[in-house]
Amino acid sequence: MPDILPADSIGLVTPQVAHFEQPLRLDCGRELGEYDLVYETYGELNSARSNAILICHALSGDAHAAGYHSMKDKKPGWWESAIGPGKPIDTNRFHVVCLNNLGGCKGSSGPNTVNPQSGKPWGPEFPIVTVRDWAESQARLADRLGIDQWAAVIGGSLGGMQVLQWAIDYPKRLRHAVVIAAAPNLTAQNIAFNEVVRQALRSDPDFHNGHYYEHGVVPSGGLKIARMLGHITYLSDDAMRAKFGRELREGKINFGFDVEFQVESYLRYQGESFVERFDANTYLLMTKALDYFDPAAAHGGNLSAALAGVEAKFFVASFTSDWRFSPTRSREIVKALLDGDKTVCYAEIEADHGHDAFLIPIPHYMDVFGSYMKQVYADIPPEVTV
Repeated sequence: MPDILPADSIGLVTPQVAHFEQPLRLDCGRELGEYDLVYETYGELNSARSNAILICHALSGDAHAAGYHSMKDKKPGWWESAIGPGKPIDTNRFHVVCLNNLGGCKGSSGPNTVNPQSGKPWGPEFPIVTVRDWAESQARLADRLGIDQWAAVIGGSLGGMQVLQWAIDYPKRLRHAVVIAAAPNLTAQNIAFNEVVRQALRSDPDFHNGHYYEHGVVPSGGLKIARMLGHITYLSDDAMRAKFGRELREGKINFGFDVEFQVESYLRYQGESFVERFDANTYLLMTKALDYFDPAAAHGGNLSAALAGVEAKFFVASFTSDWRFSPTRSREIVKALLDGDKTVCYAEIEADHGHDAFLIPIPHYMDVFGSYMKQVYADIPPEVTV
């Protein structure tokens, strides 16, 4: 962390907690009688409350999207590249809200928080939540904040799926929908990757059927494998080749099973650092939310019918090297919107970073994203002066 905050950073931020006592009926049939949502805000809300942006996070994200919690922080929020003064999501213009989803492990009610009924951690008893459940809880937070309509709802990957759900479920509550590196549902291959991750976690001897909190342990082996597999799918072959190639750490082969190649070292580091900051039960919940998302299923698989009622203007972006959520999947969304004569802009960005490209400040990507956000700002209704 530098001694002086970067000029284009929103600076120091403090998470806030919203407690809800109105029961939330979930898609799984269960009900949360009460729950907390942790969120952060950046930039000023205008007097008409019309310049608010909702950021939806991806699988391992949280409410800390930008800025720093303290001067001791080594890294800023996960989308610092896009949020801040003069950046695409310009905090000189917009009031930005980002929350940790239900089932998360960064403050919102989830497996690692206390079940108010038992006084013990929820653990595996926390109910499975869906993208639709998240959208409803986010809408309740918007109500609490006095935001009737978002200038835009924005998200990448699993966050982009939440944007689609928002546009479907609350068509009048967002003017723009920004869907980046996402898909209308998971392919069988992606569901398979998620199942391997879940089996790695559940097979760890320290998992204890999800009750590891009570045993004072962490299923670190499973979490490491889960993260390592995730990183392999988030990066493209070209990105891995450019970053690591076949480089050996010691310049020679040692004929053993310890770390020899630089890519092995990188993956193990990512796995070990993930253990310190994420929860295994939350990982299980997030992957299931991904698997279950399929708004077209209620319309016989017809995505055009699923999106027929949306009113928001759309910006959809994909990346050429993203094989996890390929450009083909984004074009499915675009086609479905055009089938319904919806307003949509589409950008396919040349990038060799793989799925992770949506988090990286690639100049062309930032330029296109920034240009669209200027239109979002231009569409904010004028404030009424009395």
